[in-house]
Amino acid sequence: MSNWMRTILIGFIAGAVGVLIFHQFGFWLATELGWARSRIYNMQPVPPWGVPTIVSAAFWGGLWGILAAFVVPRLPGALGGVLGWVLFAAIIVTLVNWFVVLPIKGAPMGGGFRMPGVVVVPIVYGFWGLGMWLIARGTRTALSWR
Repeated sequence: MSNWMRTILIGFIAGAVGVLIFHQFGFWLATELGWARSRIYNMQPVPPWGVPTIVSAAFWGGLWGILAAFVVPRLPGALGGVLGWVLFAAIIVTLVNWFVVLPIKGAPMGGGFRMPGVVVVPIVYGFWGLGMWLIARGTRTALSWR
């Protein structure tokens, strides 16, 4: 298997599984602490195909994981490791969500930039980035892929 196919596979696995574990745990914890009102593992259908919200989130997380797997290792110094994965998710994914995804869905930019969401979302996404890094690293090690 070529290196770019390995990167795609590892990135998708890291992103999708990272959503199912780290992203959902982060929002569960934020909800338990009273900082958010999130429905984790939400099974509500998402238009246009009616797949459960969690399946859609895992799919999109997988696509973000692919992008991160190609971009982050090429960043200089410490940004090429765990810090890069965390910042990629906390900053890039959050900004795209706020300024592209939410308006497409008819919601206000940044969800209206209400507190504490402005703080909680980047933190949870950063935690998801940590999870993607752990899963990508573990997958590469388990499969002896460099």
